[in-house]
Amino acid sequence: MIDASRAAAYIRSLDPGHGELCDRIEKEARAAWIPVIRPETAAFLQTMITIRAPMQILEVGTAVGYSAILMTQVMPQGAHLTTIEVEPERIAVAKENFRLAGVGDRVRLLAGDASSWLKELTGPYDLVFMDAAKGQYLRWLARILDLLAPGGVLISDNVLMDGDILESRFAVERRNRTIHAHMRKYLYTLTHTDVLRTSVIPLGDGVALSVKTDNRRNHEKG
Repeated sequence: MIDASRAAAYIRSLDPGHGELCDRIEKEARAAWIPVIRPETAAFLQTMITIRAPMQILEVGTAVGYSAILMTQVMPQGAHLTTIEVEPERIAVAKENFRLAGVGDRVRLLAGDASSWLKELTGPYDLVFMDAAKGQYLRWLARILDLLAPGGVLISDNVLMDGDILESRFAVERRNRTIHAHMRKYLYTLTHTDVLRTSVIPLGDGVALSVKTDNRRNHEKG
């Protein structure tokens, strides 16, 4: 049996970094307790974008723009990324980081509540990166699937909730029980929805990788 903490530490030791700007953004964000994706998740995200080569990307949850800039580093030429953030302080920092990274022409930052913006967007998107309020993932899923192109990829971060998702609801703190229930239902929905093929990966804080298909599961015998 692999020791998860030792494996994570070793994988992180292999991280080559993402350039001076991104490394500084990550360091400052962690020092300020602003959530940014973990190194192993960053590597996974960039690898998936390199494989899929999406031309239109949607990110729900910009924070300070760290993951968006990582995605621009490996997006195909001519690709565009739309990202949504609700916190004004983070929006200001993200805009400055996008300016410093020189990606303003490739990234569109939508300021405001994701629930409202998702109703306005038309898509289709080749890849969606979900990295916002975990308690809202399930609420947004139906609209995300509408916006996702056939063959498109949905990557959902933080789905294992620091291991809480593995526990009974009575074993987690009372204040986290609602989010715990929503995330469990979200993961069940991802893995039991006809138009998705999903793998839940114990990487970082847990990543769900889903692909939208045109096929529906045939439950009939014969």
